Amino acid sequence: MLQVSPLRDDLKDKFAEMFEMYYKELGCDEDCRHLVEEYIIPDLLSGLLKIDILRSDGEAAGFVIYQKDESANDWNFKEGWGDVREIYIARAYRGKGAGKFLLYTAEMKLKESGVPRAYCLPNLAAESFFKACGYKKTEEYCAELDSFVYEKTDLNNCECKK
Repeated sequence: MLQVSPLRDDLKDKFAEMFEMYYKELGCDEDCRHLVEEYIIPDLLSGLLKIDILRSDGEAAGFVIYQKDESANDWNFKEGWGDVREIYIARAYRGKGAGKFLLYTAEMKLKESGVPRAYCLPNLAAESFFKACGYKKTEEYCAELDSFVYEKTDLNNCECKK
């Protein structure tokens, strides 16, 4: 059974492991533990972002990092929008709807917090996933991440296609 819950202390090490696997898949060679300890966890604790962990029968299976863009946040690309910053599903759980379930959950939490629309800046490999989940490619481009902006302008429609 799939379950999503906010990151807790007891899953922090597992989150760091998954984040490291995620970065390796992206081809990044940064010190992931440093990023988690010095940036991601402090931003979580200060309320600038949210991290949810996906579990399948108790096993950590993925994570999503998301936020509401606000001027108080250094990464404020689209003021007032929800930003799905990172999403990762462990290989064993891919292709089974786990990523769509996790994304849908993050979108619903954004909506509950008053955010009517969301965007993401996916790498090329993730574009088809976000398209299947209702995100549309825009002409807007983020040079820093070398990515086009994908938007979902209505979080009331969180249905993902196969």
